[in-house]
Amino acid sequence: MKFRLYIISLILLLFCSCSEYSKLLKSTDYELKRTKALEFYAEKKYAKTTELINQILPRYRASEEGEELRWIYAQSYFEMKDYMMAGSQFKLFVDFFPFGNHAEEAYFYSAYCDYLMSPRADLDQEYTRNAIEGFILFISRYGNSPRVEECKGYIIELEDKLVEKNYKSARLYYDMKEYKAAAIAINNSLNVYPDSKYREEMMFLRLNSLYLYAVNSMPNMQRTRYQDALDEYYSFIEEYPDSKYSRDVISIRQRTERYLKDAIPTNNDN
Repeated sequence: MKFRLYIISLILLLFCSCSEYSKLLKSTDYELKRTKALEFYAEKKYAKTTELINQILPRYRASEEGEELRWIYAQSYFEMKDYMMAGSQFKLFVDFFPFGNHAEEAYFYSAYCDYLMSPRADLDQEYTRNAIEGFILFISRYGNSPRVEECKGYIIELEDKLVEKNYKSARLYYDMKEYKAAAIAINNSLNVYPDSKYREEMMFLRLNSLYLYAVNSMPNMQRTRYQDALDEYYSFIEEYPDSKYSRDVISIRQRTERYLKDAIPTNNDN
């Protein structure tokens, strides 16, 4: 009996609470809504906080209260892990209040939200690039901030992801046996990221791509393309004389030189 009364009381309490909140949403008392939004935020009721603030923000647009409300609005979405909305609101905050009390934090969090949304390397990296730009902007504006070193760490992490993305995209052509496209993609990747941790592997793949492209070419084009492979061999061996790919590289050179020695020149060689 006591348990049943407890359940009934709880249901009535919830009903009354929902009813009061519904009335609050329909109310035209903006100051009451602002007060309740602050209370909800303090109680970590972030969904209700954002719903109320969304209704009253235009009313406080150019005021000190508006600055605080917009900051709480962005923070509430962040606490709910809605990083897309949070990032958007942090960016709007710095647009409205570039010199406000929370401007430095807003600049950081706008980039940090993009960082949190950065996906694994084989997916689109728009958020990754946006986060890098955001952290660079933060460092340029707040060079003395204690968050600078943290931002630099995030930038290194994100740039490593872009390098990996670039590597995987170039490697894909090679795995698909599209050797001409692979050589071009790898060359572009090395131009963009010359100090990539994948550099040695990618240079080997470029060499092997040029060699296999020559092997699979029409006879009248082979001599020129074998010569391209041999030129690439010398570039590789100069940079990596003791490479872990040395056995394969030497084999490519020997087969290429054998072909060039035995091949009959064609009109294309003139």
